[in-house]
Amino acid sequence: MPKYNNPRKTWFYSNEFKIKAVKLSYQPDIQSKQVAEGLGIHPLMLSRWRKEYREGKIQGDGQKRVGVTNKRKSPPKKQLTENARLKKEIERLKKENDLLKKWQQFLAEQHQNDLDSSNDTDQS
Repeated sequence: MPKYNNPRKTWFYSNEFKIKAVKLSYQPDIQSKQVAEGLGIHPLMLSRWRKEYREGKIQGDGQKRVGVTNKRKSPPKKQLTENARLKKEIERLKKENDLLKKWQQFLAEQHQNDLDSSNDTDQS
């Protein structure tokens, strides 16, 4: 990547300019690439402006509209209670599983001890 001696110039475009560019790009006989070249902007920038215009983020009065859709929607209360119930059930099943593993280990040790003791009595 090249190193710049001077800070790069950042261009700021007014919303009116952006809207005019977007409307020009929507003309049936003109391609977006031609509009971008004619205005001296990158085609990807025009594409981004078109997306923002469709989403309503750019308005003609010069104001940027903040969408309500950016807020996180909280899950319904019923779903929260269902999740809490399922988490409790998972914890209960984990404990039950651990207990069964311990019981199985205990039985295996008992069986091994019985075998060892029967071998000791047979040898005597």
